[in-house]
Amino acid sequence: MFTGIVEELGEIAERDGSHLRVRARDVLDDVSIGDSIAVNGCCLTVVGFDAASGWWDADVTQESFDRTSLGDLVAGSPVNLERPVRATDRLGGHLVQGHVDAVGEIVEPAPDLRIRLDPQLTRYIVEKGSIAVDGISLTVVDALDDGFTVAIIPHTEAVTTLATKRAGDRVNIEVDVTAKYIEKLIEPHVAGAETSGAMA
Repeated sequence: MFTGIVEELGEIAERDGSHLRVRARDVLDDVSIGDSIAVNGCCLTVVGFDAASGWWDADVTQESFDRTSLGDLVAGSPVNLERPVRATDRLGGHLVQGHVDAVGEIVEPAPDLRIRLDPQLTRYIVEKGSIAVDGISLTVVDALDDGFTVAIIPHTEAVTTLATKRAGDRVNIEVDVTAKYIEKLIEPHVAGAETSGAMA
């Protein structure tokens, strides 16, 4: 579990097929093999590292490539990095699982960021609600039929990949998981009510 507060702006050092090597420093503090680190909002497992040299390795499954924008990364690509939240940490953003729901497309870059998204996901997006864009916890300004907008402050733009993003670029989107759980829980009751209404 993450919070969407980016700890470090890393960089892809190498990409060899499904294997990524990421340059980093801060997120390597106390790292161990098997730990999780979010890369642009996608939870990946540390399979190798050298803290002194400043890199760590991850293997990416085809499923992750299919559902995220990780396949767009090349050597030199900047990436947002975050370690999992600890029980004693402040929850500065919102609860982010690191499980990307979809890939969105930037229509307007920061600071007035607008993202186009699969309309099937827009039902989970509400004005002033939370959303993760490339692992960054952001607050929705406008919920649109085909996406959403957020306002980016200069600090967030400076310390994340948003400073390099342009119209047409792809970004990982994770909607607030709470909305999905609520939908799942009430779905049988809604379906039952509709069936009863049809029979009346």
